[in-house]
Amino acid sequence: MTNNSTIAAISTAPGMGAIAVIRLSGSDALTICDRVFEAASGKKLSDQPANTLHFGKIKDGEQVIDEVVTAIFKAPHSYTGEDVAEISCHGAIYIQQQILMLLIRNGARQALPGEFTQRAFLNGKMDLSQAEAVGDLIAASSAAGHRVALQQMRGGFSAEIAKLRDKLLNFISLLELELDFSEEDVEFANREELQRLISSIEHLLTRLVESFRTGNAIKNGIPVAIAGKTNVGKSTLLNALINEERAIVSNIHGTTRDVIEDVIHIDGLEYRFIDTAGIRETLDTIESMGITRTFEKIRQAYIVLLITEATEDPASIAKQVEALKLTEEQHLILVVNKTDMRDDPDFMEAFMAALPVELNEVVFISAKNRENLETLTQKLSALSGLTTEDADATLVTNVRHYEALSHALEALHRAGEGLVMHLPTDLLAQDIRETLHHLGEITGQVTTDEVLGNIFKNFCIGK
Repeated sequence: MTNNSTIAAISTAPGMGAIAVIRLSGSDALTICDRVFEAASGKKLSDQPANTLHFGKIKDGEQVIDEVVTAIFKAPHSYTGEDVAEISCHGAIYIQQQILMLLIRNGARQALPGEFTQRAFLNGKMDLSQAEAVGDLIAASSAAGHRVALQQMRGGFSAEIAKLRDKLLNFISLLELELDFSEEDVEFANREELQRLISSIEHLLTRLVESFRTGNAIKNGIPVAIAGKTNVGKSTLLNALINEERAIVSNIHGTTRDVIEDVIHIDGLEYRFIDTAGIRETLDTIESMGITRTFEKIRQAYIVLLITEATEDPASIAKQVEALKLTEEQHLILVVNKTDMRDDPDFMEAFMAALPVELNEVVFISAKNRENLETLTQKLSALSGLTTEDADATLVTNVRHYEALSHALEALHRAGEGLVMHLPTDLLAQDIRETLHHLGEITGQVTTDEVLGNIFKNFCIGK
C-alpha cells in the first residue's frame, strides 16, 4: 500500500439504507472534493476550518447526483492523520456508486481493505495492537467483547506492553554500555536489581499469556457442545435455548447427522451452542461421519452438556460420561431431559441416588415444555467463570499477541537463567534484545509488510 495517494471508499455497510458515508483520505482529499462538491455557501472546502460540516450538492459537470453533507478534517487531527472528507449521501446503491466513481475519476483511488486504519497506524495515530482492536470492535457481538475491544483500542493493552519495554530498555542500555567497556571489566547494570526486574516482568508476562484463554472466550464466544444418545432431545434443547426452530426435531433416531451451531447471550457473554449427532453404533456412513464430528466438537468445547432422559436407567450414564473423554479443563453438566414424562414427585432424588458417578452439575429440564431452562443458563454462566467485569481487565484476545508474548516470556526466562549461571554480558543482552523484539512486534515497533498485510486484509473496505 502506498501512503502518498488519496483513497476513497464507501464506509457504511453494503446495501441500501437511509444514508451512506463515502470517505476520502490523503493530501488531495479536499481538493478532489472541491471538484465535485458545490457548497450551498459557494465556498471551497479546502478554505474552510477543520471539523466542520457543509451542505451542498455532488455534481458531475452540470448533472446533480445528490444533495449531501460533507464533513472535513485536516491533518494531523483526523482518524488517519491526513486530510479527510466524509460525504453523507442518500443511501441508494446507485447514488453511492456514482459518487465513488466520480471521486475516482477526479484523482482518488479505491481504498484497499483496512487501508484507512493502516494509514492511521503508519502516521502514528495508533499502534498496531490498537489498530487490530478497531477490527475487533467492529466484529464484537457481545457486551463483553465490545468492552474488551474498546479498552484495547483506547490503549490499555499497549500501555501494559510499553511499561514492560521501558523497564527492559533501561537495563539493556546499561548492558550494551558494559560491552563497550568490556576490556575494563566493569558492571553498570546491577545484577541483583536486574534479576528482580526479570522476575517481576516474567510474572506480568505469564499473567498476560494465561489471560488469552479468557480473552479468546470473550472475543469468540464460549463453545458449548450438546452431546448424548440419539433422540434424547438435543435438538429440542437447542431450539428452546435460541427460541427458534433451528434444528430438525423428529422421533426418528439419527435425524441430526451434522453439527449445527448457533449463539445466545447470557449475562453479556456469548455462548456458541453446538448441537451434535446422537452417539450410537451405526452402519450408516453419513451418520458415522456425523458422530466423528461430534467427538471433534466435544474436544473443542469448554462446556459439554450431556443430555439424557428422565426415563433412562441412571446406571448407564457412567459409560456415557467415560465415552466423552473430557479433559480437566473442560466442564460437564448432566442435563436430564423429558421430566414431563415422569409423574412420581420423588424421582429426582431417586435418580441422583442411583447415579454411579459423582457429578457436581445436574439439571432436570423439559426442553419440550421449556421448563427449568433458566437454571441451566445460570449454571452455564457460573461454570464459564467469566463476567462482563473481566472485560475491563487487560486481556490477550489476539493469537498474534499470544504468540509474541509467549516468545518474549521464553527469551526472558533464558535471561533469568543466564543471570543465575553468571553467563557473559553479551549472551544476557541477546536474550533481553529478543524479549524487546517480541514485545515490539505487538505494538508495531517491530513489524514487516507481510505482517501488516495479514492484519489489514481482514478489515472491511472503508475502515
